[in-house]
Amino acid sequence: MNFKTGLLILLFTALPAAWSSPADNGLRDPEGRHVIPRGFVIVTSYRNTDIDFAADDYLRMVRLGANSQVIRLELGKLSHFEGATVDTNYLERLDALVEHAKQAGITTVFKMTTYGVKFSWEGFWANKNNEHSTYIDAWKLIWERYQEEPYVIGYDLINEPRKLTMEISYDELVKDHLIPLYQRIIDEHDKFNPEKLCLLQSIFQNKGHKTDGIQYTEIKYPVDRDNIVFAPHIYQKNMEFITPELERFQNEGSVLKAPIFIGEWGYPTFRYGTDDSVFGEIGQLEYMKFYIHTAQEMDRLGMGAIKAWFLGSKSYGNFLPHGESTWAIFTDDELIGDTERKYITDIIARPYPQAIAGDIESFFFDFATRTLTAKITTDNSLGSSRIFVGANRHYPDGFTLSIGDSLVLSQDPLHGDRLEVNKSHPNASAAAIIWDPMRQQIIIESWPVDKKSIEIKLSPGTP
Repeated sequence: MNFKTGLLILLFTALPAAWSSPADNGLRDPEGRHVIPRGFVIVTSYRNTDIDFAADDYLRMVRLGANSQVIRLELGKLSHFEGATVDTNYLERLDALVEHAKQAGITTVFKMTTYGVKFSWEGFWANKNNEHSTYIDAWKLIWERYQEEPYVIGYDLINEPRKLTMEISYDELVKDHLIPLYQRIIDEHDKFNPEKLCLLQSIFQNKGHKTDGIQYTEIKYPVDRDNIVFAPHIYQKNMEFITPELERFQNEGSVLKAPIFIGEWGYPTFRYGTDDSVFGEIGQLEYMKFYIHTAQEMDRLGMGAIKAWFLGSKSYGNFLPHGESTWAIFTDDELIGDTERKYITDIIARPYPQAIAGDIESFFFDFATRTLTAKITTDNSLGSSRIFVGANRHYPDGFTLSIGDSLVLSQDPLHGDRLEVNKSHPNASAAAIIWDPMRQQIIIESWPVDKKSIEIKLSPGTP
């Protein structure tokens, strides 16, 4: 499989300054490892209440498989639009979130939203009062502040841009307004952070408007800039549209000559009740089915993805017709929760190859058998590799790891946290394979065979 997806990140090591974003041959970090990014949308405030996450919250993210976060920026606290102001306390709070993530080995992408400001999309596109310059000035605060921070790796430039009442087609809005503005923003960005990534979205269509069941307008034109990443969202519950939507994103990435990073995913659920009974007019099992299908299709296409939201159920709204609903992954009636919606979190926290010294040819987690299979070509010159296991939820009965024909290792919870050697080729070093129970990861310091195509298999139970 040729992955044309991803975002370039580096995990748990010192980060070089230079970044690049090739559209093919898979996602690469600055050391050349093939990386699949996952993580959560981080919300900094809700209904005028500040949300400040602590170091332990980031460790919980790591144990859910996170290696990246997307922080939603509030334009109202960073700009000079009407009703807005530059809030230095807000900037310091962002610093704390970046630092907590860094200490946990999680990289940061910032995403600009229009919250907290009197904002009109129609006026924004008209740009009669230099709205574009005012918007770029808000970004400049962030670009300058984090230009020397290697764990801040990119910027999602415009969140879910809209057409609303404009008398123009969606395609014309993309071609004549969105892409030229992206080019202008990227050119300004590159004066500060040419080595960092610029993430791009498409137009979010008006309520009731969809194209082939997809609410986001297709991008058919190149942006012609370097270091860009296509970061669409998918909130799709109709099974028949999930695969076509993701495959269309892949085609748009080819047009943009950019890798793909799903910036948000995961249909909302109900604030109360869903955990025990219903999801609207369908059962929780059906809800899990389209979540699993979305997750598996993203994996099949090699796409990293960010789940909304890392919050409790005090964050809610009327997103669904049958009652109060939320994107929160925790059931607690708090803004920062810790009681998981297991029907969601066990899908998010599925095993996967996080960072591989070599090439990931394919990977897939079968929920029914709890088996991860991956085909890779090894390259020990690129350093260590990491596989997220999530053993605390997927393998309470222990797990077995097979690496080609060279090594078979197992972890039996009754025998402590060590890995036991079940089979070893004479030239293979089992000591190079480490189980990190705190982070729920397997660390492979070097592959038992180099420059070879091998299959990795992670399965439940021990021999």
